[in-house]
Amino acid sequence: MSEKHIVVQGAMCKCQFGQAPDKLKVLTHQKEYANDKSASKKLIVTTKEIGGATFEKNTFGNCTKNGGPPPPCKIMVTEWQNFYDKVQLSNGGFIILEDSKAVCAVAGAPCIEIIDHGQRTEASQQNFKNADKDVQQQINPLVDSEEIYNNQSSGGGGEDKGI
Repeated sequence: MSEKHIVVQGAMCKCQFGQAPDKLKVLTHQKEYANDKSASKKLIVTTKEIGGATFEKNTFGNCTKNGGPPPPCKIMVTEWQNFYDKVQLSNGGFIILEDSKAVCAVAGAPCIEIIDHGQRTEASQQNFKNADKDVQQQINPLVDSEEIYNNQSSGGGGEDKGI
């Protein structure tokens, strides 16, 4: 089994009957975050994100499900499928994964899919401390990584050498 990403607030979704993507919002909790060192932006999306205001614009453009001139889409998620059911978060919901799908009330089928899980890496001082200094020197030869590491370890800001 391959690894799957946890979906977080800001994940991009699309509907097979719509024309434009929209971003997921988390409204059911303010507690659990993923890959967010400051715990301020990347709330974990759960199966409790259902109903009307689950997305930023709350539309995928026009809905082509019923044919004719397509009416404006009004997203109404009724349930999530293929979620991670081994962990339940504080809001009672289960974690949505990048291959999960949402069922829309209009389509009556799992037509909403995740096209970008929303996670982004955030480098920290610990990443720099754990990095191989020789590799860093080869990648960026204009910077003395040993000096920067020593300045960060001692709490000093270092001096700007204008490089």
